[in-house]
Amino acid sequence: MKLILTAGLITAASFMSHTAMATEAPTKSTPAATDSQFTSADIFNLEYAASPQVSPDGKQVVFIRRSYDIMKDGSRSNIWISNTDGTNLRPLLSGKKAYYSPRWSPDGKKLAYLSNHEGRTQLYLRWMDTGQTAVLTNVQQPISNISWSPNGQHIAFTLRLEKKDRPLKVVMPKKPKGAKWSKPVKYVSKARYQADGRGIMTPSFNHIFILPAMGGTPRQITSGDYPLYGPLVWDKDGQSLYFSANRSDNWEYESRQSNIYKISLSGTLTQITSAPGSEYSPALSKDGNKLAYIQSDDKKLAYRPRVLTVRDLKTGTDQPLTTKLDRSVSNIIWDQKNRGIYFQYNDQGVTHVGHSTLTGKITTIAKGLGGTTLGRPYSSGTYHTAAGITAFTKGTAQRPADLYTLSKRKTQQITDLNEDALGHKKLGTVQEITYTSSIDGEKIQGWYILPPNYDSSKKYPLILEIHGGPHLSYGPHFSAELQRFAAEGYIVFYDNHRGSTSYGERFALLLQNKYSSKYDFADHMSGIDALIEKGLVDENRLYIAGGSAGGIASAYAIGLTDRFKAAAVAKPVINWISKVLTADSYLGQIPNQFPGLPWDHVEHYWKRSPLSLVGNVKTPTLLITGEADRRTPISETEQFYQALKLLKVEALMVRVPGSPHGIAGRPSRMIAKIENILAWFKKYDQQPAK
Repeated sequence: MKLILTAGLITAASFMSHTAMATEAPTKSTPAATDSQFTSADIFNLEYAASPQVSPDGKQVVFIRRSYDIMKDGSRSNIWISNTDGTNLRPLLSGKKAYYSPRWSPDGKKLAYLSNHEGRTQLYLRWMDTGQTAVLTNVQQPISNISWSPNGQHIAFTLRLEKKDRPLKVVMPKKPKGAKWSKPVKYVSKARYQADGRGIMTPSFNHIFILPAMGGTPRQITSGDYPLYGPLVWDKDGQSLYFSANRSDNWEYESRQSNIYKISLSGTLTQITSAPGSEYSPALSKDGNKLAYIQSDDKKLAYRPRVLTVRDLKTGTDQPLTTKLDRSVSNIIWDQKNRGIYFQYNDQGVTHVGHSTLTGKITTIAKGLGGTTLGRPYSSGTYHTAAGITAFTKGTAQRPADLYTLSKRKTQQITDLNEDALGHKKLGTVQEITYTSSIDGEKIQGWYILPPNYDSSKKYPLILEIHGGPHLSYGPHFSAELQRFAAEGYIVFYDNHRGSTSYGERFALLLQNKYSSKYDFADHMSGIDALIEKGLVDENRLYIAGGSAGGIASAYAIGLTDRFKAAAVAKPVINWISKVLTADSYLGQIPNQFPGLPWDHVEHYWKRSPLSLVGNVKTPTLLITGEADRRTPISETEQFYQALKLLKVEALMVRVPGSPHGIAGRPSRMIAKIENILAWFKKYDQQPAK
């Protein structure tokens, strides 16, 4: 049985386009005034703030305003600007094309950014006093990691350059004039030959280019066929750049190895770090004497913490600063006085901005970042700081991310992007629950969403929704998918089971070589039982859903219990042996998440596979996966579907044409995912939720 989803769930005639012209905000569709329920159509109206950049003088902030385009079934990315005190909010670069990656010049008089305004993405420059713009590049390759030189005279960036793979010299006979032959064969000879969202790849490598800020010819300064990573950081003198790379000839097999290098504009390369593991994300102090970076070791474990480290460039000594925090850090920025470094980290499902002195004293600067993953409630958000002003993206349990600023301990909300779309809607309320797992007493944090118009005298059907990763985390954040479930009368429960990040290294490694297993299963079921004990849930109306690692857990769970009336298993792994030998993640997954190669440890791989339990499954199961998925290939879904059909268990396979692993990456695909799951659950509910 094959059900093909299309993008035609919502008709274009029913809505206005999110048309964001140069002088106006994105236009949203206008729902009926009496319609207070959150519907799938409302997803097209959602927006969020992202990627703030504070001007060098701290007076202004630019940010990305992301919205959906119902006519093109995609997202729109515009650049807006505001004074950091909240006044004079307005569009800066807006319209149907994408504008993103804004970067202030050191004097704050110009803004570099990327746009596909003329078709292919190019680097642009805007003069802030006059609004004049210039296109600086005319390249055919993707641009990323743009970085201004200290004097504002040059801009560095990376380009991904392809390298043809011709392992054989083959001479084909001459094709007769007018003959129609098949397309020529393609060669694959690299270990890293595929990637989700990109398919089978032509070998390509990032290289650093330098361009005069007034335009000209980009000049390549790096060489070699090695992976190179941003950000690019200029030295104080503007004559060299720091970056991260793995320049080992064995780099394809070293997924957790990288070092920091320094390259002069003339091409002289110097290696700065050489510790086992990864050193990346360099950030130079303003005096040029110290280099901050993020470091993680190369232990063969599924999760490794990311530690903020500072190197004294004169002595070569390293000082780790956040080891005691026991949380992974990212997005590091030096403070104004070179006395410490800002960073962000996740704690118990929520993102915060922290600051560490050079002696390792840590304080929290801003709390509650999030709201930039519209589908499911993942920990998210970002920040930027300059001249004593911190700008960050923060949402709530009922709103996606808005832009905030922090100055002298005073927080200012700059935007209110979704009040027009959600202010008149009745959304489910998010409640926290903490409980112990039945298998070993481990403390687990979770949340549940009560349906709008919740009546405490009633018991409600429950949907358990399991996050991916598994080394990721959910939190008390807005989720379009889960709010839709709640709007249809379900209590929605989600937890940060063992293995989730934001609870420290020990907790994250509780799933080492046990993903999925009876351990995370017990964490989920104990949470459900706790809600039943509270008198909230009808224990005879339980449903389970999850995607990616959550799809694995869902498929595994229905092999261990028949308590669920129906299951929705999204983009799962069903057979670990076939998965690691067909998916794009095999080079990193096999050495870090398993005791060895699959043919040497067949029993271990098999025990962790939901297929090993399929003989126990009685639960009606919907499977949904993208046909272009290379992270959890659709062949995994097909194995489970065919096994269920052989067992005569009710099953439906939903195939998403053209979709990679992110099956909710387009708004219509998110809607299709939600509505098919809801329809499947309602089919098996003797008492309809509504």
